[in-house]
Amino acid sequence: MNFHRDIEKTLYVCPHCGHHMRLPAKNRLDMLFDEAKYQRIELPKTQPDPLKFRDTKRYVDRLKESQAKTGEQDALLVAHGRIGGVPAVAAVFDFEFMGGSMGMAVGDGLIAAAELAVLQEAALIVVPSSGGARMQEGVLSLMQMARTTVAVDKVKDKGLPYIVLLADPTTGGVTASFAMLGDVHIAEPGAVIGFAGARVIETTIREKLPEGFQRAEYLLEHGMVDMVVPRAQLKETIARILGILRHRGPAGAVLPLTGHGPSGEAGSGAG
Repeated sequence: MNFHRDIEKTLYVCPHCGHHMRLPAKNRLDMLFDEAKYQRIELPKTQPDPLKFRDTKRYVDRLKESQAKTGEQDALLVAHGRIGGVPAVAAVFDFEFMGGSMGMAVGDGLIAAAELAVLQEAALIVVPSSGGARMQEGVLSLMQMARTTVAVDKVKDKGLPYIVLLADPTTGGVTASFAMLGDVHIAEPGAVIGFAGARVIETTIREKLPEGFQRAEYLLEHGMVDMVVPRAQLKETIARILGILRHRGPAGAVLPLTGHGPSGEAGSGAG
């Protein structure tokens, strides 16, 4: 048993077993930016129900429920500030909003984040936590895979860092597009990362999957992510990576090297 105030202090990590719970999107922004100082941007307005979709209830009703629950218009928050003193734009998914699913609003939000990063010559940090494409928007949601990929390419073309922090879960069309295109991929411990669900894969191939399949640690062992970092160390790790990528000069002063080479002649060089 844990008290809420204790969990908040540990960034939603169990102080007893180290289990990483899902971190609310606003808390994620507070954690990432220096001194929790950042400015959110207003995202483009999209048509709320382009296909007039209905399953057990109307899509517009599902949207209203999630908006009332989270206080957000959709499943993506975008903000800009500094991380380790380096200008950065962060796009953070809110899993509480329809499982962080990616529809047109999320696609437009990611494009806005990428364009802002290019405009400010800032790094782009994306934190996906998503079940994938939003089924209520059909093929329009699948189009966001291509749109977000193009947006990320524009950031890379400018030589700006693009870092992806894979949170639990990162699946479906999100994994199959921008989430696996980072310069550096960082995963939180125990995060589920994959395309199709494990049960779907087992049913398809009719084989038992390895222990820990699709978990962050398994993907690290098989070269799909670059590092698995505990949440308490994420801010420091991302800041260090940004410092390296944005300041590519030598870490210290370059001093002349004087002495005698193998031939006995005096020489000098950089060291």
